[in-house]
Amino acid sequence: MKDELAYVLITPYSLVKSRTGGIIGRLLSLGELELVGARMYLPSNEFVDKYCATVETQDMEPPLKRAFTRYINDYFRRDNRYGILNRTMLLLFQGPNAINTLKNDVVGSVDHIRGDTVRGTFGDYLEGKDGEVEYFEPAVLTSTDEPTNKKRLALLAEYAQSDGGVLEKVCKFPECEKSETTLVIIKPENFLRHSSRPGNIIDIFSRTGLIIVGAKVLRMDVARAETFYMPVKEMLREKLKANVAAKLKKTLDYTFSFTVDDKLLDKLADDLKDVNAQYEFDHIVEYMTGTDPSTITDPKDKERPGTAKCLALLYCGVNATKKIRTILGVTDPRKAAAATVRSIYGYDLMRNAAHASDSPENAERERKLVGFWDDDSKWEGTDLIEAYLAGKL
Repeated sequence: MKDELAYVLITPYSLVKSRTGGIIGRLLSLGELELVGARMYLPSNEFVDKYCATVETQDMEPPLKRAFTRYINDYFRRDNRYGILNRTMLLLFQGPNAINTLKNDVVGSVDHIRGDTVRGTFGDYLEGKDGEVEYFEPAVLTSTDEPTNKKRLALLAEYAQSDGGVLEKVCKFPECEKSETTLVIIKPENFLRHSSRPGNIIDIFSRTGLIIVGAKVLRMDVARAETFYMPVKEMLREKLKANVAAKLKKTLDYTFSFTVDDKLLDKLADDLKDVNAQYEFDHIVEYMTGTDPSTITDPKDKERPGTAKCLALLYCGVNATKKIRTILGVTDPRKAAAATVRSIYGYDLMRNAAHASDSPENAERERKLVGFWDDDSKWEGTDLIEAYLAGKL
């Protein structure tokens, strides 16, 4: 069966209520679809008008059409009746029968609530005796059929630049409070299997009260990964020298009948620290990209997108960097405080669930490296949508 490309929009109300992590956890753990794109949107009135027009052409009962149209107008407009920020998160999924899988098995129906679906847990639907919908919260929007799905994907691609991207400039905080934006990368080990781990991690970060203002699926190439982690390489040279010395001593004591004094041991460790740091550094780059940099002979191959998948998020708010780093936990999961991300989901020093910038300055540097600084560049998801609509996926 040929792959389909389908979408989910997490509603503004779900984002305001910090249900984002729980919803993403369900989306990633139910079914076998691959997450291939993510982007934040702040829909314009033009976008909302065109989206509502697609509702009218869907095969759906009139009361539900009215409920969806009313809901989209109430929550998705910038000047909406509830006065909430109308940011929404787009997620793209790819796989066989993706449209029906999302609709039936993952997202679920709005009017037949089941606890094992996204809407069954995070949505609400109350119908009056007259058959009209009295209370409605769909949690997410998706398509029910292929023609509507293609129309909406085309709409999302059309407005990806004007209505989507990094939304930090639209977040409002009290004048006395200075906000900042920090980067979080949910690491590759969380995507090796279909599971709720990425969503659960996002749910823990929601305890900070910060606002998600950016989202993208990241496949880091080797060149960017090497630049991104270059400060770590410099740290590894000295930090791991003691480990090199300890391993040398153990090996030399086992191999030779004489004892190597500390002065010679230190000299040997000093000679090997660069080699060891390079080895560990290459290991980190391979883990983040899926490619061993030591095997690359053509420099152009370093710029090819990696095979390892991450989810990059931007969090905005007062003391964002400190709050995220606190709830993330220290680098070593064994030493991380209880209830932190790394204490729960980390395996070791490298596979420690997530990365977070350690200062506003580094956040700026890292965001620029992963293409998450401004909205000038074309979103890679647009190319994916255009290829699918052209039958080239």
